[in-house]
Amino acid sequence: MIEERVVLVDDGGRVLGTEAKAAVHHTATPLHLAFSSYVVDAAGRVLLTQRAFGKPTWPGVWTNSCCGHPLPGEPLEHAVRRRLADELGIVVDPAQAVDLVLPEFRYRAEMPNGLVENEICPVYRVWWTGDPTPNPAEVAGYRWAHWDELRAVPDLSPWCLLQLDELTTPPTDWPIADPARLPPAAQI
Repeated sequence: MIEERVVLVDDGGRVLGTEAKAAVHHTATPLHLAFSSYVVDAAGRVLLTQRAFGKPTWPGVWTNSCCGHPLPGEPLEHAVRRRLADELGIVVDPAQAVDLVLPEFRYRAEMPNGLVENEICPVYRVWWTGDPTPNPAEVAGYRWAHWDELRAVPDLSPWCLLQLDELTTPPTDWPIADPARLPPAAQI
């Protein structure tokens, strides 16, 4: 098996190097590049997922559809498509756009045990309708939710709550952002 690596970045979003994904998340997690995505169906509902209970960070917590890390040299849009397929069995048609909605989102969150997430994490919207086939190593459960129900979902991830503060309109109204606003490490 190939060791998955994450892209380490400075405060300006420029590449500093890479580190093994298995070693990057700890009490002093370095800033690194990631992404979040929201899968939205034809009715405007958002696919929420419950993180697998065996995950080291935020096990069992409900969150946006899919998160992940691009591989070194991998465009973020490709990483979104790859992780949606790996985690949820969702194959996005290659001709379909993956919409960038929050190019500069960044957060740091600490679990009660001291484990830290520290990411520059652009956010994407993906249009897709159907029922996913979750990988149980990644996803414990899923549900489709209407936009006005999201904040009422108990135990949402800290990054999802922060994203909801910025995504104030229903997902059908989210404007597509300029990719030139992505951090330099993501402008591949």
